[in-house]
Amino acid sequence: MSFIELGELMTLEQYDAARPSFRKDVIAHKRNRQIAIGPDIILSFEDRTTIQYQIQEMLRVERIFERAGIQEELDAYNPLIPDGNNLKATFLIEYEDASERRIALSKLGKVEHHIWLQVTGGSKSWAIADEDLERSNETKTSSVHFLRFDLDDHSISNAKSGKPISIGVEHQAYTHKVAPIPDAVRKTLVADFA
Repeated sequence: MSFIELGELMTLEQYDAARPSFRKDVIAHKRNRQIAIGPDIILSFEDRTTIQYQIQEMLRVERIFERAGIQEELDAYNPLIPDGNNLKATFLIEYEDASERRIALSKLGKVEHHIWLQVTGGSKSWAIADEDLERSNETKTSSVHFLRFDLDDHSISNAKSGKPISIGVEHQAYTHKVAPIPDAVRKTLVADFA
């Protein structure tokens, strides 16, 4: 998938008018791009549509209309678009209760490096996390991380041929897997491969 360019974005005024419809479409689009791994972790797989929505929302919230500011947002978010040989995801740790969340995050240090994706017949692809900056240490982690799963040609070929995909977390404080992921999600993710 190619990066989003400045000319593809709506102005603040255009986005304000289009936002209700665009937002509704993106929410529907994301439905088959999310996987809950256990009770407290969600992976939301990104693509051009989800990233364009994120950029438009950031421009709206921050009231960014100058070319340089818009380019900064493009530069920050474009790397989250898969390139045809990988999958990219936002990794969310969700606890509604703030004190419970604080305790959990203190136990989940480096969890973002313990997430894998596997196409049946291939090896596990371990997440490459937070390439822009470190969000975790041995004693605590952030509730949001950005992941990349690089898959070899064999795994991509197997995924395209319909082989099941599994995903999991193997951390001392959190071990869960989804094997296989729902077929509707698998089909959506396979479309991200070149």
